[in-house]
Amino acid sequence: MNKCTFELSEIKEQHCEAHIQGDWVVANAVPKFADIKAQLQCQQLSLNAEGLAQWDSRFVLFLFQLEAYCQSHHISLDLSGLPESALGLLKQASAFPIRESGQKIAQQTSLLSQLGQSIQNKLAQIMSVLTFVGEICLSFLRLLRGKACFRQRDLWLVMQECGPKALPIVTLISLLVGLILAFVGAMQLKVFGAQIYVANLVGLGMAREMGAMMTAIIMAGRTGAAFASQLGSMQVNEEIDALKTLGISPTDFLVLPRMLALILMLPLLCLYADLVGILGGLLVSVSLLDISALEYIEQTRSALSLNDFATGLIKSSVFGVLVVLSGCYNGMQCGRSSSSVGDAATAAVVSGIVSVVVADALLTVIYQIIDF
Repeated sequence: MNKCTFELSEIKEQHCEAHIQGDWVVANAVPKFADIKAQLQCQQLSLNAEGLAQWDSRFVLFLFQLEAYCQSHHISLDLSGLPESALGLLKQASAFPIRESGQKIAQQTSLLSQLGQSIQNKLAQIMSVLTFVGEICLSFLRLLRGKACFRQRDLWLVMQECGPKALPIVTLISLLVGLILAFVGAMQLKVFGAQIYVANLVGLGMAREMGAMMTAIIMAGRTGAAFASQLGSMQVNEEIDALKTLGISPTDFLVLPRMLALILMLPLLCLYADLVGILGGLLVSVSLLDISALEYIEQTRSALSLNDFATGLIKSSVFGVLVVLSGCYNGMQCGRSSSSVGDAATAAVVSGIVSVVVADALLTVIYQIIDF
């Protein structure tokens, strides 16, 4: 294997010519670039590769370093004496800038540009949500006409997941909420000797507010995240694209049964949560306030009316729509990576809980205005 050399010769003042000879391959030792830089004391440099034999990427890398050095030191470099294939590789290597690290370089943009980009992203997200809601409305219309394409077996399976399998966690949370309401109320009412009104506090609080909201929050964390994960995994595995290819609407086949199941199950879970919360208040009253179970039940019956339960059931229906919208929308908008599934589940829980709390506040104000 011929030794590779890089010899400089001065043609005229400030103009040098470099003779490249030998085999410039990885297996051969090439001249040190630091020694060559010490010899470059000219303003023009021409390369002569007539003596060049074999060469590979080592030669292209050397040329890349030489070209970068000449540009930084304002030395005119003539590459016309190189093989055309080497010039082509050098051009491709020079087309992309060298990054100092593997991290993305943050682009410096003005505050106004960032604000405009943020507004554009929010508007695009709003349009995406409205489009999704419109698709669901069309799907419901197809359901009313008997043309919606989904399996009834899927509906029953989702109803089982949303209903009976959610009873243990709903029972635990509702019982604890009823216990807390009764205990906090008892500490204050006991001062005035009005312990019996703990039944009013717990009954109205569970029927009108806490039963529906706590059940919806539980379902947002349990079922909403599950919907987002299921649909997100299908998006990653391109199963949703396969449905579209077969001419099946993903909204009909995937979203509609989940929405019907949660809208049907959440009011029933809310009613069950109300009763369990009242039971929790009964336990506190009997054990701490010396109130008999019969007295507590009679006071609760006199304090509550069907309108109180109706307000909570209406809220729970609205909350069911919001929870399933958050879960299914984030699942359908999931990316193509595994990390996107986790992001979709997180976004579904956060947006579901926030929308439930905001809707509860708005509905409470509306009930107050219409005296319901």
